[in-house]
Amino acid sequence: MARKKTARKRSTGKKRTRKKSPPRESAGASLSKILGVLAVLVAVVVTTAITAHFIITPYRSRQAKKPAVSAVKPGPAKKPAPSMAAVPPTVVKPPTYEIYPIRDFPGDRPPMPPVKRARPAVAIIIDDMGYNKLISEKFCKLDAALTFSILPHSPFKTNIIKNASDHGIEIMLHLPMEPKEYPKVNPGPGALLASMSADELIDRLNSSLDDVPLAKGVNNHMGSGLTSSSFQMNQIFSILKKRKLFFIDSRTTKHSITWQSARLLQVPFSQRDIFLDHIQEQAFVKKQIRALIAAAKRQGEAVGIGHPYKVTLEVLADMLPEIKKQVDIVPASEVVHLIPYT
Repeated sequence: MARKKTARKRSTGKKRTRKKSPPRESAGASLSKILGVLAVLVAVVVTTAITAHFIITPYRSRQAKKPAVSAVKPGPAKKPAPSMAAVPPTVVKPPTYEIYPIRDFPGDRPPMPPVKRARPAVAIIIDDMGYNKLISEKFCKLDAALTFSILPHSPFKTNIIKNASDHGIEIMLHLPMEPKEYPKVNPGPGALLASMSADELIDRLNSSLDDVPLAKGVNNHMGSGLTSSSFQMNQIFSILKKRKLFFIDSRTTKHSITWQSARLLQVPFSQRDIFLDHIQEQAFVKKQIRALIAAAKRQGEAVGIGHPYKVTLEVLADMLPEIKKQVDIVPASEVVHLIPYT
């Protein structure tokens, strides 16, 4: 019997084996895992705290800077002092006012019709207006029928035109024209140049006329080069004729032929007799005003041209009583005439 059992065991050839259970972790390994998890948690907490510091702290500091609300009702707030940068300018540097002749040459008056007046008259034109609002206001307050000639595209023209109109002061366009010294001397925005075609010249002239509304007439700013060109002056006077404007020649050159164009196109015309202030000294300006009065007595009327200088304002204010005793001060439109054909 014993042999048979051994044989069976041999015949199968397989031994029974038990399944091995997984090895148990040691206490040291478990502790390592717990420490690792704790390290991760600590890292997360630290990162969150740092982030909160950089995000929340600036906000809290801003909140802390806000003034505490007072239980007492505050009084009226004081108005802050006006900033000089916020105050609009009243004076802008102007272009060159004029190129005065070394020797004055009012020249012979063109063949004008005889003047019939009870008293001699003078027109006092203040040229180059548009760049100084303050002095224009002071000229407006003078008790005299002055005429303001406004430069086109000047910064304060709108204000000056309105103020002058409110004071009964007549407006003219002070039209920049090419001087002999061009391009060394620039006559300023809107200038008419000898190099322009007829269309360019007329377009620029119309633009300047549109830029100075209420202008009843025109006189030239500089222009010693252009006023001696009959072809271009005829073009200019054709537009003045169409717009029913007069022209007063500032007489910046003895070669000016403007009066011939005025006669050809029958545009009311006159010319400057006296520059009042090309030397800015009180004694000189007074002498020139007296010369203007003498010219008016001799001719029946005369045209004086001044500029927005402080000395001119002061002398006019001082001499107005003397002037009015001898002559009438009239707007420029009252001393222009059609030149008859002879």
